[in-house]
Amino acid sequence: MAQAMFGPVYREIFPFWDDISEGDREYICQNSLALTYPKGSNIHDGTECSGVILVRSGSLRLYMMSEEGKDITLYRLHSGDLCMLSASCVIQAITFDVLVDAEENSECYVISGPAFAAVSERNPKIKIFALETAVGRFSDVMWVMQQILFMSMDKRLAIFLLDESARIGADVIPLTHEQIAKYMGSAREVVSRMLKYFANEGIVQVSRKGVKIVDKRRLRELVL
Repeated sequence: MAQAMFGPVYREIFPFWDDISEGDREYICQNSLALTYPKGSNIHDGTECSGVILVRSGSLRLYMMSEEGKDITLYRLHSGDLCMLSASCVIQAITFDVLVDAEENSECYVISGPAFAAVSERNPKIKIFALETAVGRFSDVMWVMQQILFMSMDKRLAIFLLDESARIGADVIPLTHEQIAKYMGSAREVVSRMLKYFANEGIVQVSRKGVKIVDKRRLRELVL
């Protein structure tokens, strides 16, 4: 029953699926749950092994929180994406706390961390897949850190607007200044000032609906 529900999806997501035993496939499926997270809910608070999370629909945000309560978005996950950093019991080298929130109402498959870890101990291909997935995401994290540490604010904002426009396939980005600041690891006031500058230069239009890119060529020039 469990394998009938989860098996077809896992076969598409996991390259090792057909290489492990029928018993291990069944064990993973039996230790999987289909969960729906309301918008704004916390999925993983960094204090325990929440498991391997597969996003079926919606959007999740992974971030780190400072002692002062300031957070930095590391990356976001969308339909078809997999989160391994929430499963510290699978990759024990993860020694920092990562938090995960639902940005939208999100449907996910969650595989028990201990169950996934147990099967990975018997199957090196699973452990390699988990490590490669985590390393791929560390590249995203390092890109965020590079922007924060070494790039000017106008370039960072231009990159964010272009990336978000490409992701949603539209020139109107329906985010508030506060949301943009949160994703960029900046202050709302700083983002608002830079958006005002972009608007005065005729690069964007700012309204209650969000930010509309009106001169993509000039925005790209800022990135160069």
